[in-house]
Amino acid sequence: MSYDFRIRIGGPLLIMAALAFPSVANAQQAAPAQPAQAPKPAAPKPAAKPKPAPTAAMPAAPAAPAVPAVGGAQPTLLGMFGDWGAYTAAPGGKKVCFALAKPANSQTNPPGRPRDPAFLFVSSRPAEKVKDEISIIIGYGFKPNSDATLEIGGASYAMYTQNDGAWIKNAAEESRLIDSMRKGSDVTIKGTSARGTATVDVFSLKGLSQALDRVGQECR
Repeated sequence: MSYDFRIRIGGPLLIMAALAFPSVANAQQAAPAQPAQAPKPAAPKPAAKPKPAPTAAMPAAPAAPAVPAVGGAQPTLLGMFGDWGAYTAAPGGKKVCFALAKPANSQTNPPGRPRDPAFLFVSSRPAEKVKDEISIIIGYGFKPNSDATLEIGGASYAMYTQNDGAWIKNAAEESRLIDSMRKGSDVTIKGTSARGTATVDVFSLKGLSQALDRVGQECR
């Protein structure tokens, strides 16, 4: 593919006041009794201020992932939709729009093998009359001459690989696959690295349909 995706990253103290009561000394001489004074009425206790009702915590907005540059151009976020972001960029002056997500779950076999972040894309390039092209950056170099697979709803789709990228082998299947992804809950991508590490990445499809609609508005 002509588009090279590369990653850019960059407490209460309660103070009690003691009331001092003066002591009465015994008089050395008797003094005329003074008329008792009526005690002053106690000042009314101020009404307690009602405690403000606790406010419900606002849910945090989903954070946009750090995304790869597209052909040297830094993408602009159009909006976050569930687990997917909608973006646009213009490498070489040609507009590109895409929906992007990171894996919800990743596994390697053998376990714990290091790798770079993985991203799943659905891209549109109006200048090339390309719409809803599915691709992935896997985070390692694929085993040469190997295929990756995309699985959804019991169906499996072959993906041809090149370096760290993969695309659907049969482009004629992409339209049907996009329909399945819009309706599905997740998609699984399996691959093998040049070192023989097997990977399984599960991507949530929550928000994909809305992200694709936004991409469609931007790149008609």
